[in-house]
Formats: sequence, structure tokens, C-alpha cells
Amino acid sequence: MRDYEIYKLKNGIRVIHNRVTTTKIVHCGIMLDIGSRDETLANQGIAHFWEHMAFKGTRKRKAFHILNRLESLGGELNAFTDKEKILFYASIRDDYFERAVELLTDITFDSIFPVTQIERERNVILEEMSMYHDDPEDSLQDEFDALLFAGHPLGMNILGTDKTVNSFTRRDFRSFVKEHLDTRKIVFSVVGNLTMERVVQLAEKYLGHVPAQTSPKKRRKFSGYAPKQITLKRPVKQARCAMGLPAYPFSHEKRSSFYMLTSILGGSGMNSRLNMALREKHGFVYSIGAQYVPFTDTGLFVISFGTEPSQMKKGISLVNQELKKFRDEPLGVKQLASSKEQMLGQIAMAEENNMSFMIMMARNLLDQGRVTSLEEIFDRVRGTSARTLQELSNEMFNERKMSYLMMEPL
Repeated sequence: MRDYEIYKLKNGIRVIHNRVTTTKIVHCGIMLDIGSRDETLANQGIAHFWEHMAFKGTRKRKAFHILNRLESLGGELNAFTDKEKILFYASIRDDYFERAVELLTDITFDSIFPVTQIERERNVILEEMSMYHDDPEDSLQDEFDALLFAGHPLGMNILGTDKTVNSFTRRDFRSFVKEHLDTRKIVFSVVGNLTMERVVQLAEKYLGHVPAQTSPKKRRKFSGYAPKQITLKRPVKQARCAMGLPAYPFSHEKRSSFYMLTSILGGSGMNSRLNMALREKHGFVYSIGAQYVPFTDTGLFVISFGTEPSQMKKGISLVNQELKKFRDEPLGVKQLASSKEQMLGQIAMAEENNMSFMIMMARNLLDQGRVTSLEEIFDRVRGTSARTLQELSNEMFNERKMSYLMMEPL
């Protein structure tokens, strides 16, 4: 079990730390409960653009100095934006932990959004969008999100549109940050060979001076889902399909069991049901997978694969046959036991990744106010019955509730 400690600064920012005595590297990050779903049609893409601009200049640093500050010591500085979170994070030898804390604080809270850098980065993001749209797998997921969450911010592209990206000004960034920044919804997460006293000392020194701020903004909950089916023509050689529906939110009691069900169906293992049926038995696909992503008020379940255009209908039919098996036939005793052991092993290996654990702690603390222990997760997996999985299958694997997006060659 990984032990962690939590400390709360006066401004509301929470600090969480897991000490690992067997490493010289510290991973740390500032996670904000702000993401692309907090945008509107008029400013979609601004959260991601803000993430980029954080590296382009602060009150005391130019872009070069920001990028060189840790990399000159062999460290790394990075960030990401997703539907509900922005994370600025760093990895560095623990001798330079203070430098990382100071730099992360600087780029998160003191960006000045230089006009010349906005124009330069605008072109970079437009290139990123072009590259993204040229990748069938990435564009398929985006198109499916738009189909599933139509009319809701969860369905908007994280990168934004050409129109919105070309419209952003310094004032737009400042307004967005001011409207959405809430220090009660910020977590500084650390994993490394440091004492909690040292982590708190530096958090107080740098993050403790961030002014307390609250935001009245409330996320619009998703509702009104209706199954849809569309076919898109794209300049691709291989036909692709995404099929799925909204799923359980992060706090739902069925979340852990559904993770397990999704893993058995189409997880990373080559022995997943879908891989065995469509690749190993029929040779229809190179890869096929199922994914479950929970959000704060809903979730996403999707199955995706690519195949020859002439095999698309047969591929979908085979997927539905596998889903029907889950609905009609409970897992046998040996199958269930084997699936549990496989999932427990995958979870245990994932927890060994210190960077991933740092991110997981921050996300858990923001979304549920605590970190789910490995033992608790193991207990949930071990306590999942074949009957529970079959009930979930009948609830979630209903063909009539599924949405389908097919991408076919021009």
C-alpha cells in the first residue's frame, strides 16, 4: 500500500505527497479542475491554448528561460489538457525539487500571455490540429465524442476550431482564467524521496502566496442522450468504427465493476474477448479495444476498430455477438477467477509508475476528496460476481442504446 499525506494551504490549495525512498527522481504537478468542458462554442479550445501559453512567458521569465530551467539539469517540464483537467507537471532529481515547485507556480499563476507569443503559438496549434485530423484514430474519437455528447461541451474538440483558435486575444485568456480559477479546486501532487515537511515547506513558500480565489462557474450536466448512427467519408484506406454510449460517472458505485467488464471485453491484453474474436479467429483487424472513461457527472464507453471496408458490417456484427454473449451467459468460475487475477496484476503494475501515481492522486483528490487505496481497489475486484458483470452487460451492452460512427474511404 502506498501511504500519502495531505495538507491544505490557507488559500484552499491542497498538497498531497507520497514518499518513495527508492528513487532519486521527484514527479510533481499542479492540477486544476478546469478543462475543455468548461468552455463555450465561442471559446472552445482556450483551455488547451492557455496550457500552451503558460510556457511562453511570465512576469519574470521569457519562453527560453522557462524551457531551459529544468531541461538544463536533465529534468522535464510538460502539461496536458483534457475534458475536465489541466495539469502542469515536472520530473527532476530531488536535489532540484525547489526549482521545480517555483517554476510550476510561476507558469501556472503568473503567465502574461505575450501578444507576439500568442500569434506564434496560434500557428503551432493550427499545425497540431492538422496533424491530429490526419490521424484516423484521433479524429475518429473526436467525431464520436461530438456524436455522443451532441450539443454539450463534452462533445467539443479539446483543440477547438480554426475559427476560435484564430480569434483568441490576451484579454480572452485573462478572462477565462479569472472566471474559472478556484484555489479550492487545485491540487499540488508530489511523488518522490522527500519528507512531507519539506514538501509543505516549499508549498507554503511558493503556492502559499497565491491569492485565494473562488469561481461561481458550475458545469452543465450532460443529459438527453439519444442513440445515433452516422457514416463519414474521409481520405483513408481503412474503414473505422466507433460504437458506444454514455457510461457511469466517477463517483458511481458500479464504476469499478464496469472497468473490469470493459477490460475483459476489450482491454490491453491480447486475450481480450474482442481481440480473440475479431483478430485471432477471423483476422479482420490489427487492433480492437474497448475503453471506459468516467467524468464527474457521466462517462464514456466506446469500442473502436479498423478493418477493410468490405468487412465493416461483418466486424460490427461480430462485436455485437460478443456483447450478446456477455448479456446471455455469465462468466464461468474459472473465467471469472482468471479475469480477476489479470486485472489485479495490471492494476498493481500501473501503480508502480510514479508519474502515473502522482497524476492519479491529484485527480482522485479533486474528484472524490480522497485517494482510493490499492487494497480497496483489489477488494472491489475480488468482490465482483459473475452475476454483477452480467447485470452490467445487460444494462450497458444494449445494441438499441448504442451510437455508431463509421469512417469510410472516399
